[in-house]
Amino acid sequence: IIAPDRFIPLAEQTGQIRHLTRWLLETTARQMRLAEDRGLLLRWAVNISAVDLLSPDFAQSVGDVLRVHGLAPGRLVVEVTESAAMSDPENAIRQLAALRHMGVKLSIDDYGTGHASMAQLKRLPVDELKIDRSFVRSLKTDTNDQAIVASTIALAHRLGLSVVAEGVEDRDTAVQLAAMGCDEIQGYGLARPMPVDALAGWLEGGTVAVRDFTAGPTA
Repeated sequence: IIAPDRFIPLAEQTGQIRHLTRWLLETTARQMRLAEDRGLLLRWAVNISAVDLLSPDFAQSVGDVLRVHGLAPGRLVVEVTESAAMSDPENAIRQLAALRHMGVKLSIDDYGTGHASMAQLKRLPVDELKIDRSFVRSLKTDTNDQAIVASTIALAHRLGLSVVAEGVEDRDTAVQLAAMGCDEIQGYGLARPMPVDALAGWLEGGTVAVRDFTAGPTA
């Protein structure tokens, strides 16, 4: 296994990231189509690079892929890190605004690890904020992380954003996040990464782990 942080920077440096992103979008769209044909109406998230946001036709290429496969834009979530979004905010805003206009959902990934403030983020036309796992993994015992996560959730909600906590490993952390008002969670405590075929079987078999982990309706 080669972690993304090993090969993504190389792809960005060589200019291959655009081809990789195109492959990712096409592959995701095909899997979305197959899942919907089985009656699984899910949201599918893809991570994109700062280099993608610099491409003037990026939003159009996303729309083209969705149209070819007959997919509703609202089923796709495009995730971008705060650092990527703020590296060239004007271009980022244009591309993100175009995506949102067509109905694609937008998410700020790994929030808290970059240098953007809420004041800067409010300029971005996004729907969701994902709190980085570094603030979540010690949530049960670290009062500083508790304060950061609780205040981030409150501020994001005031800005009209939903909040996802990354890196949830156990039930106690999930319950704590639910009490703070966190909208959704992700992490190995729910399930480990799996092929799409296995995911379909896992969902069709009943998501008991999700019900066990949260006090709210979503996870």
